[in-house]
Amino acid sequence: MTTQSGSESGPDTAPDSGNETYSFPRQHARTQRFTSGAPRAFTVSPDGERVVFLRSSAGTDRANALWVLDVSSGRERIAADPATLLGGSSERLSAEERARRERSREGGSGIVGYATDAAAELAAFALSGRLFTAELRAGTARELPAAGPVIDPRPSPDGRHIAYVARGALRVVGAEGPGGGEDGEDTGDRVLASPESETVTYGLAEFIAAEEMGRYRGYWWSPDSDRLLVARADDADVRRWWIADPANPDREPARNAYPSAGTPNAEVRLFAYGLDGSRTEINWNRSAYPYLARVHWSADGAPLILVQARDQLSELYLAVNPDDGSTRMVHADEDDAWLELFPGVPCWSPSGQLVRIADEGGARVLAVGERLLTGPQLHVRAVLDVGDSDVLLSASAGADAPAPETGEVHVYRVNELGVERVSAGPGVHTAVRSGRVTVLVSATPDSPGARVRVERDGKHVADIASHAERPLLSPRVTLTEADGIPCAVLLPASYTDGDGPLPVLLDPYGGPHGQRVVAAHNPYLTSQWFADQGFAVIVADGRGAPGISPGREKSIRGDFTLTLDDQVSALHALADRFPLDLSKVAMRGWSYGGYLSALAVLKRPDVFHAGIAGAPVTDWRLYDTHYTERYLGDPAASPDTYAKSSLVTDDGLSNAARQHRPMLIVHGLADDNVVVAHALRLSSALLADGRPHEVLPLSGVTHMTPQEQVAENLLLLQVDFLKRSLGLG
Repeated sequence: MTTQSGSESGPDTAPDSGNETYSFPRQHARTQRFTSGAPRAFTVSPDGERVVFLRSSAGTDRANALWVLDVSSGRERIAADPATLLGGSSERLSAEERARRERSREGGSGIVGYATDAAAELAAFALSGRLFTAELRAGTARELPAAGPVIDPRPSPDGRHIAYVARGALRVVGAEGPGGGEDGEDTGDRVLASPESETVTYGLAEFIAAEEMGRYRGYWWSPDSDRLLVARADDADVRRWWIADPANPDREPARNAYPSAGTPNAEVRLFAYGLDGSRTEINWNRSAYPYLARVHWSADGAPLILVQARDQLSELYLAVNPDDGSTRMVHADEDDAWLELFPGVPCWSPSGQLVRIADEGGARVLAVGERLLTGPQLHVRAVLDVGDSDVLLSASAGADAPAPETGEVHVYRVNELGVERVSAGPGVHTAVRSGRVTVLVSATPDSPGARVRVERDGKHVADIASHAERPLLSPRVTLTEADGIPCAVLLPASYTDGDGPLPVLLDPYGGPHGQRVVAAHNPYLTSQWFADQGFAVIVADGRGAPGISPGREKSIRGDFTLTLDDQVSALHALADRFPLDLSKVAMRGWSYGGYLSALAVLKRPDVFHAGIAGAPVTDWRLYDTHYTERYLGDPAASPDTYAKSSLVTDDGLSNAARQHRPMLIVHGLADDNVVVAHALRLSSALLADGRPHEVLPLSGVTHMTPQEQVAENLLLLQVDFLKRSLGLG
C-alpha cells in the first residue's frame, strides 16, 4: 500500500501565524505533534444520549476543555472551560501532578483528565490542584471546597460523592459540597485513608505501575458506591536518586524514588475502605506476586485483581471478598518468556465469566470463560467493551490472516457465533462503546489526524470535529515488508525516478511496546520532513515490536541486540527495491530508539556511518525493574545478559568495533525515566576509549521534550549533524 501526495518542506504561512515564517519544525512543536485541538478521552453515557470528551479550541491551544456531544442533535457544547473556571489565571501544578503527567506522557494543559459517575451525568476533574465538577446535562461547572493539591478526582457511581488524592491521602467529599447530604449524611471533605509516613501514599499508582504497567490510578469505587478498593504504596525501600538542574545551581536537586533493575520496588498493598471508616486488608501471597497489575470492580462479579510475580513468568487472577479480605483464584497463567499486560482486561462479562487476553497456541487470543473466541487469524491487542451479546476489541492481522495488512489495526465484534469487523478501510482504528452507541476513531494513511464517527446500532449519526492544524506536508510513504519485517519507506516529495540513490536515515523505535509502522498519516510527518531534507527514510519494526505474534515479540528475551540485527536485515532487503545509497547510512531515535542508534554505530560501523542517540538507555542496570527484568531477567542472576545488551559495562566498549563513527548524544537533564546518567556514562566511556562524539544536554527537559523551542530546534540540529557527518554539504 502506497500513499503519495504533494509535500511542502520549505517555509510557509499557517492560518494562525500572521506574518511569521512558519516551518514544519515550528508547526510540529507548536501543535504538540498535531495533537492540540484533536478530540480525545471519550465517554459514552449508558443511555446513549451523550458523548463526553476533551478538546482544546485550536491547533496551537494546549488547554483542553470538557465537551459534550448531544448524540440525537449532533450539537457540541462546552461543559467546563478551564479559562473561565480559573478566572484567567495561569495553571499551577503540584510536583505530584507533574510526575503523574510525565508517567502518562501528557503534554497538554487545562483539563487533561476527568471521570464520570455511572450515568455520565456528573464529571469531576482537577485544575491547578483544585477540585471541580460539571453537570453534563445542564452544562454547568463549579468548584468544590477540597484540601489540595487535588489529584485524580473520581465520582462515585451514584454521583453522590467525589473521591480524590491530596498529599498522599485519599479523601472524600459530597458531590453537592458540605451539608448537601441526604438523611443527615456527612458530606464534608474528610480523610478516608491517611499515610502513616512520608514514604506512603494511598490511592495513587506507584512509579512502576504508571510507567510500565499502564495502571495510572490507585483506587476504585464499588458499584454500590458505599466503599472503595484503595492501593497503599510504600517506597521506603526504593533507592533514592537525585535529579539536579545544573543550569540553576541554586536549586536543590529533586529526590526521586527510582526502582532500578535488581533493586527493591515499592511495597503495594490493597485495602477495602467503607465510607463509614471501616478498613479491611485484601490478602494474597504478596511475596510471590508483588505486582498489583490490574483492578476491576463492576456489578457483574466480585472485585477482580491481577497480580504478577516479579519475574513476570506467572500471574494470578483473583476474586476478592471485600468483607473479610479473602481472595480466591479464578485463573492462573504461566509463560517461559514473560506475560504481557493488556488494556481492558481482566474483567467480567455480564454473565459473570472471566474475560482475558491470552497467548495460546502461538497466537494472542480472546478468552471468555473457558472458551477461546478468536484464533491465529487475529492478533488481539485490547478489549474495548464487553456487552451482553459480544465483546468489542481491537486487533491486527495474525500469523494466519489470509492477507497481510501492514500497520493496520481494526475494531471487531466477537461472540460465540464468530468475528465481525466493525471498522472499514486501511488505517488504525479504535473505539469506545456503551450500549447502542459507539465512538469510532479512525486514523488513515490518506488524511491528517483522525476522524471521529458516532454510530448508533452501526449507523452513522454524528461526527466530532477536530480543531487540529493541517500539517504543512504530507507523507510520501510506502508500507511494505522486507525479509518479513514490517517497514515504511519515505522518499523526498520532489524525488523522481532516475534521480539516483539517496543517503539513508533509519528512523525506528525498534523495541518492545513501540510499534512505529502503522497505516496512518501523522506518525510519519517528522520522517517525511527528514526525507525532504534529502534522505530516503526507513522505519522498520523488527523482532520485539508488537502487532504480529507473541513469539516474534518474545524472541528478544535475554538479548536486545537482536533488534539491531533486524534493522540491518530490513535495510539490505529494501536496497534492491528503493534508491538507497548504502555508503551513507545513519540512524536516529529516542529512548529505545536512541539506544538502538548508539548500538548501531558502535557494533555495526560497517553498515551505519552516523547515529543520533536521543535519551538512550546505555546501561540496562540503570533502568527500571518491571520493564528491564521482563526482558533481561535479574541482573544479579544473569549479569552476562545485561553486559551483552548494554552499551556501557564494566568492560567498557571492549566488545564494540574499533572503527569510529560520528555520534550525537541528546539528553534532557530533567529526565526522571531515562536519567541523564545514561548519556554521561556513555560519553565518559567513549572519551576514555578515544572515540569522538558530540553531546547535546537539554536543560530543564524531561523524557517528553514538550518545550516548543527545544522540540523545533532539535529537529534542525539533527539535520545539521547528519549532513555534516555523512559529508552531504
